[in-house]
Order: sequence, then C-alpha cells, then structure tokens
Amino acid sequence: MDKERSKRKKRLYLILSLTVNLGLLAIFKYYNFFADSAFSALGLFGVEIPHTYSSLLLPVGISFYTFQTLSYSIDVYRGDIPHERSLIKFSVFVSFFPQLVAGPIVRARDFLPQINRPTHLKASDVERGTMLIFIGLFKKIIIADLLAFLIVDEVFSAPGNYSSTDLLISLYAYAFQIYCDFSGYSDIAIGIALLLGFRLPTNFNRPYLSQNPSEFWRRWHISLSQWLRDYLYISLGGNRGGRWFTTRNLLITMLLGGLWHGAAWNFILWGAYHGLILVLFRNMITEKKFGFKMVTKIVFNFHLILFSWLIFRVSNMEVFLEYIGGLFALNFKSNTNSIVFFILAIAALSHFIPTSTSNKMKEFFCSSLNGFVRAGLYAGLLLLFIGSSIGEPTFIYFQF
Repeated sequence: MDKERSKRKKRLYLILSLTVNLGLLAIFKYYNFFADSAFSALGLFGVEIPHTYSSLLLPVGISFYTFQTLSYSIDVYRGDIPHERSLIKFSVFVSFFPQLVAGPIVRARDFLPQINRPTHLKASDVERGTMLIFIGLFKKIIIADLLAFLIVDEVFSAPGNYSSTDLLISLYAYAFQIYCDFSGYSDIAIGIALLLGFRLPTNFNRPYLSQNPSEFWRRWHISLSQWLRDYLYISLGGNRGGRWFTTRNLLITMLLGGLWHGAAWNFILWGAYHGLILVLFRNMITEKKFGFKMVTKIVFNFHLILFSWLIFRVSNMEVFLEYIGGLFALNFKSNTNSIVFFILAIAALSHFIPTSTSNKMKEFFCSSLNGFVRAGLYAGLLLLFIGSSIGEPTFIYFQF
C-alpha cells in the first residue's frame, strides 16, 4: 500500500488487510453468536438446520490488537504514516504486553516513533510510573474487587431477592466498580510502560463528571472512542450530509462499538442505547461555570450512563426485567453492608476531587517526601493489597 500509486490497487490491499484482521476476529469471537442467532431465527420459520459450535479458545486481547493493526493499515493507506520496515518493531507494537489485553488502544503513529528512537529512562518517569501502578492497584483491589464481592455480584445474580434500595445501591456500586477496574488497569499499563521508557495515551478523565453523553465518550475509554470516531464515524461521513446521516452514523458507530465489547445481545443493546442518547442529547450545552446548572446536568447524565451499565452488566433479558421490576417495586428496606458506603465514598471522593488538587498531591508525594518514606508507604500499600485481595483478581475487560 505504501509503495503503490494506483488508488484502485491501494484500496484492494486495504480491503485484503481489513478482511484478514476482521475475519480472524469474527471467527474467534463472533462465530458462535452469529451462528446461534441465525439458526434461532430460522427456527422461528420452522427451518431446522443441524449445526456445530466452534470450540476455539478466544485469543487474549484479540479485540485490542485487532483495532491496533487496523489503525496501522488505515493510516498507511491514508498516507498518514510510512509502513514499518522491521517486522520485529511492528510485532512489538502489536504485542506490547502492558496494554495488550485491555488497552489503552495504541496507534502506530504514536508508538512506532518511540521504538525507532533511543530510550532514555528518566528518574521522574520511574517515580510517576510506580505511583500510577499503585494507584491502579488501589482502584482495582480496594475499590473494584471489594464492591464486586460485597454487593454487586450477589445482587446481580438474583435481583429478585433484594429491595429497591439495595438494587439501586448495587447499580451505583457497579458504576464505580467497572470504572475503577478498567481505569485501574489502564493506570497500571501506563505505569509499567513508563518504567520501560514508553508513553501510552491517557484512557480516562473523570468520566462521571460529564454533562452530556458526548462529553462522557470524550472522557471514558478515550482510546476506543477516538478510534471509533477517526476510523469508523468519520469514514461513514461523520456529521456531513445533514441530520439524518449524522444520526445514522452515530447509531452504526455505537452499535459496532457495543458489539466490539462482546458477542451478546446485551452489548448490542448497550451500544444502541448509547447511540440513541448521543443523538437525543447531541446539542446539550456544556456549562463552563460551576453552578446549579452544571451540577444538574452532571447528575442527570450520570444517571443516563448508570442505566446503560445495567444493560451492560446483566446476563440475560430475564435478569434485566427482574432488576427493573425490583427498582420500581419501591421497597426501601436495605440490608447493604455499611462497608459498601465507605468504599463508595472513597471512590466518589477520588473521582470528583479537582484535577488541580490531585496533581498537587501527586507532586507532593513524588518531590517532597523522602525516598525512604515513599518506599515505606508503598510497602504498607502492598501489605494492604495482599490482605484485601479476594481470590484471584481478574479484570472485567479481559473478556473483551
């Protein structure tokens, strides 16, 4: 593609690259889902076709490195970057282990130049990287895992057994569980990369402070939302062509974004829901000045996103309907463990604290505290993590 001057041949090479990459993803991740859906649909018309399911194991991180290789092919096709001559360097880009299984999604234009220049590891990078790793571990072990263990997993497994209050608290807990689980992994990945002399893009920016769905997607899983925008939404035409085409492009982009998360109908519905609220609230004005209007919009948008997490988390439609029915049963009795409220308070405080304050705290920790004091604090945190670990920790986004 890089050498070819014929636009037609260049396009054919791109189609071949996309077909191979998406074909592998479809076979490993989506074959059983689409086969089951197709045969079930045929069954409604009385057509019974014997079929078998694939028993292939899903390769670790296939969704993430597929998007990375797709972006490489598209960038070369567009002439944004030259092709990488070294197979080893290209392989490092595709299989860079810190972010391989759950992101951030790295683009060739950002990562390959870092491989092609000498690496100079600075003390400040080591300090910042170590701090990010411990911040990520705190989010994961102390907040996400404990919320899952204390309330989320139990309530979502049998929502009919719980009151409206407990169901709502569990939903709030899941919102912070998935945020701390995923952003915690991103922090760890970015921190490890810094220790190796590489810089990965920021993947989260306090998303629950968003005032509308568009802003949420500029703050949540930033590397994915930017990928979908640049390589799918804009390729479909973006907001060119009028309101109808913009609506169509947003819905298609979010539907495919939902399907990217997993081969299940709840992910497709989750994507459709986000596409719908993006269309409905696309023109909502973002307040610049803190006040009642800003707070109202943040609270309203948070609850829009909160409902989407219910769609995302449920295992099937029966559980979803049972959960919704329980929420509207208006049973206000609560048996939630008080520790849950304490953990939620920590999660909310760490999320809503102003960025300037957070940066000052990090700067004080890295530059003002003695090295031995920092080492002692890290050792204490390690003991806390070990003592708080429940079973074998797994990250939610490992399944995608």
